Amino acid sequence: MLKIRRADERGRTDFGWLDSRHSFSFGHYYDPAHMGFGPLRVINDDRVTPGAGFPTHPHGNMEIVSYVLDGALAHKDSLGTGSVIRPGDVQRMSAGSGIRHSEFNASASEPVHFLQIWIVPETEGLAPSYEQKRFPEEEKRGKLRLVASRDGRDGSVTIHRDVDLYATLLGDGESTRHAFRPGRAGWLQVARGTARVNDVQLYPGDGVAIEATDDVAITGTSADAEVLLFDIAA
Repeated sequence: MLKIRRADERGRTDFGWLDSRHSFSFGHYYDPAHMGFGPLRVINDDRVTPGAGFPTHPHGNMEIVSYVLDGALAHKDSLGTGSVIRPGDVQRMSAGSGIRHSEFNASASEPVHFLQIWIVPETEGLAPSYEQKRFPEEEKRGKLRLVASRDGRDGSVTIHRDVDLYATLLGDGESTRHAFRPGRAGWLQVARGTARVNDVQLYPGDGVAIEATDDVAITGTSADAEVLLFDIAA
């Protein structure tokens, strides 16, 4: 069963320097019908103007994954980590028992567009930690590349939850498939471009909850589709 969450149904926060679209209830946007999907709690589609960003603020007991689509995102945290995240990079920050961090557009002239993803960890009070890895375009082109997982297999970043996160880049007519093991569910997010999932046409920002489904076929219907797929223990 596929349940579509259309981009224009999402919540929105617009502070001028930040334009954020919320697939699930978040911050000033409260929607009791969309509080998350299993342990997947937040998918924010964020655009930040040049030089602006989120000042230092706290987090706790959450796995936070940042996936940059355009531009560059500067990160600093209370662990002493400082980095810049660019397209192709995946950053995982485990807030655990408590961490403070800031995120800013690293450019004074170009906007940054990224997805901020929150996953509820299996255990509270973990030691805060940070990880960032790069996944070249060729590893995602026409196939699903594992970029985050509970066991860090295949070079993915490690998250403290039984969730596999895949990314793919698809041209028009290019297709890939994913099979779900028994007891698993999925969430698919179209990050950019357009794609078809089985026989359902999707557009930028659309999401799909996938339940009681053995497998899905994902087909690009534009030249530049970029899609994330979460395989989740139901």
